[in-house]
Amino acid sequence: MMTAIALDDEPPALAVIDTFCQKIDYIRLEKTFTGTTEAMSFLRQYPIDLLFLDINMPSVSGIDFYKSIPQPSLVIFTTSYRDYAVESYEVNAVDYLLKPFTFTRFQQAVEKAVCRRQEAAQVPQLVLRVDYGLVKVFISDIQYIEGWDNYLKIYLKSQKPLLVRMTMKAIMEKLPQKDFIRVHRSYIVALSAIENVRNKQILIAGSDIPLGNSYESAFFEVFKS
Repeated sequence: MMTAIALDDEPPALAVIDTFCQKIDYIRLEKTFTGTTEAMSFLRQYPIDLLFLDINMPSVSGIDFYKSIPQPSLVIFTTSYRDYAVESYEVNAVDYLLKPFTFTRFQQAVEKAVCRRQEAAQVPQLVLRVDYGLVKVFISDIQYIEGWDNYLKIYLKSQKPLLVRMTMKAIMEKLPQKDFIRVHRSYIVALSAIENVRNKQILIAGSDIPLGNSYESAFFEVFKS
């Protein structure tokens, strides 16, 4: 079962999506929205698997909205305009439905989403509490983690960093030890993300991560191997 929401400033378009979802037993449409503020508020509290998202909306484009959501979710764009097709695939959209679309075409898009989700399920994930909601994070997307007292700032590929209430010790217990190493009392890095190491500075995604004296020996033993 996939959970979904739909966002479109036109209520008739939402009614079509609702009707089509009721015909597919493996998808549950949790809610529909005509405004981005309400949709974003919902997403901050409730993780969902799939968004049906109109592109051409008055306040913000669907593409910009999708880029700003607090959790990784699949997206199927719905629109009356062909002009956004290329941009939609740049954000790895599952599909791009041109209105008015048939039930058959809608079902094809949903089946693509199911396949994409099954593929993603093979990739290790963490479920983290962010603000008042839960966020799924692919472990392969984590570049490095910075400790701030009882909080962690998790830096991800092509996404905004996440601020999580958690200790360094607790996150290390959840990460695969062969892929991550602590290099400073305030930093954990993904070994695959390291670009170079020079003068006790580890370069990752344009940022210099300090290599602490007490972690140096263990780090180089792992890094050189």
